[in-house]
Amino acid sequence: MSARLVVRHRTGYRYPQGALVSFDEVRLTPPTTAEQTVFSTRVEVTPTPWSFQYVDYWGTHVTAFELHERHEQLVVTATSSLDVHRPPRTGQGLTWDALAAASVGSEPCEYLAVTDRVAPPPDLAARVADLRRTASSPAALVDAVVGLVHDEVRYETGSTHVASSAADAWAARAGVCQDLTHLTIGALRSVGVPTRYVSGYVLPDPEAPLGEPVPGESHAWVEWWDGTWLGIDVTNLVVPGDLHVEVAHGRDYADVPPLTGVFTGAPASDMFVEVTVTRTA
Repeated sequence: MSARLVVRHRTGYRYPQGALVSFDEVRLTPPTTAEQTVFSTRVEVTPTPWSFQYVDYWGTHVTAFELHERHEQLVVTATSSLDVHRPPRTGQGLTWDALAAASVGSEPCEYLAVTDRVAPPPDLAARVADLRRTASSPAALVDAVVGLVHDEVRYETGSTHVASSAADAWAARAGVCQDLTHLTIGALRSVGVPTRYVSGYVLPDPEAPLGEPVPGESHAWVEWWDGTWLGIDVTNLVVPGDLHVEVAHGRDYADVPPLTGVFTGAPASDMFVEVTVTRTA
């Protein structure tokens, strides 16, 4: 099985009093991987800036640009057409000792750092430590922690903001996909399980007719190391499948923001985001 999808992500800033100069980066270009084949992808910016592209340390395609003229708004439109063919992944079933050995001096060790964004509050860390003592394997612990976060933290749009930490969401017992992902990452890293943040999209309505654009938003999920990276969508309590589109991965949201930058000449800005996902086959 596979799904052919078109993702259109329109975002940017409005400057009520006008900006003079803007420097920005966007991470909105999905890569071709073993699980998704990108047919076409483009990033358009209005007004037209000077721009260049590069691949960052984490392997994400980045479009960087700068605009040196007065502008009342900045609009970025990223459109990608791709085929997602994501068969179930099978890990190596690592034991605790094997996981500890594999995590030293290799790629997974970079995903053990408990950053400020993902650090679990003391009560959550204590509960996860208790689960670790009784978990027969890393896989068993991952299942337990994912269930804990999903059960304890309700999904509620607007309950947090983009700069919220895992501790903020835990205190409110509410958050969005970014928060549930941060909570799970921090909890697992606190007991030695390498875990990374994956950003992308998911088709919100699997039953949507072919060719019908479905309003959506950026999405996030977790991947943890079991000899290979295994994904889990904590928000929807599913393994990412053919309706999930990967754009980037990193230690936390700060490594993969869709749009980030600075500007001068305006005292404030208003950000906007519009996403549609269309299944075409």
